[in-house]
Amino acid sequence: MKYCKRCVLSEKFPGISFNSDGVCNYCSGGLVADDDKKSEYLREFENLLTEKKGKSSYDVIMAYSGGKDSTYTMMLLAQKYGLRILAWTLDNGFLSPQAMINITRMTDAAGATGMIVRPPFGIMKSAFKKAASEDFYSPKTLDRASSICTTCIGVVKSMVLKTAIEMNIPLVAYGWSPGQAPISSAIMQTGARMQVFTNKSVRDPLVSREPEISQFFLTDDDLKSDKERWPINIHPLAFFDYNEEYIIEEISRLGWQKPDDTDSNSTNCLLNALANHIHKKKFGFHPYAWEIAGIVRSGSMPREEGIEKITQDENPAMVKLAAERLGLTL
Repeated sequence: MKYCKRCVLSEKFPGISFNSDGVCNYCSGGLVADDDKKSEYLREFENLLTEKKGKSSYDVIMAYSGGKDSTYTMMLLAQKYGLRILAWTLDNGFLSPQAMINITRMTDAAGATGMIVRPPFGIMKSAFKKAASEDFYSPKTLDRASSICTTCIGVVKSMVLKTAIEMNIPLVAYGWSPGQAPISSAIMQTGARMQVFTNKSVRDPLVSREPEISQFFLTDDDLKSDKERWPINIHPLAFFDYNEEYIIEEISRLGWQKPDDTDSNSTNCLLNALANHIHKKKFGFHPYAWEIAGIVRSGSMPREEGIEKITQDENPAMVKLAAERLGLTL
């Protein structure tokens, strides 16, 4: 298998090409934010907090999974900036028991209000099973996440946005790593036009297979909400220094504990090993390849470590357990 000499993307990744030095076109595309760009976004971020802080019952709604990155982001917003946080969690029926402990413990540590939403397990199970076994998302949608993760994240983003609009919360925070989302989207005004695209790419194909899950997505009527109530999305890890070891060390001091029942690319979800296994088998590349490539490009992870993360086999017991719970035959 041929891999980019600078990041971790392989020849199987969609749209990839290599120059004479073995460097991929994505590495040559100027995707890494320099220190000046990070400083620019940090200033804009802090000015935004000054403008929005104290204007509503909560300053920010945090899409909180209990994983390392969202935990660190929440603690950053609470401890460094003193924001009033509504920590919103989707219990998809497959959260690690340790992740659930972390969610309660770290929400308390942040002085945040917790909101855990647990849709009927039958609906989530059916949606995940269909996402794993059928092809209804576009290949482009699945460049950066597995079909199972796309389903879950789609519900999270829609419900968090809906809650922010209903409660007039001005900011929505995500714990995206620098590899998951570019700095250009680190501070972004939401709106109906952007949501129409999300609905077409995620909501509509999913609801066509699992109609009952529609209740957890913004409706077309929701898109008519007063534009003044649409929040601004933020993901601060794009312009703060990012280091996995440091993040885990910092949040562990506050009581967070790394689960021992999730695969190496997740610190909260029991479905991840199965999701990765299916994606690799179907498409030939790891669903975390894009994210890890971005982290490697930024200098926050050695390339050798990144290669190891996307080439190691999933734990067979974890894959089997998740498949059995979904009722999938592999």
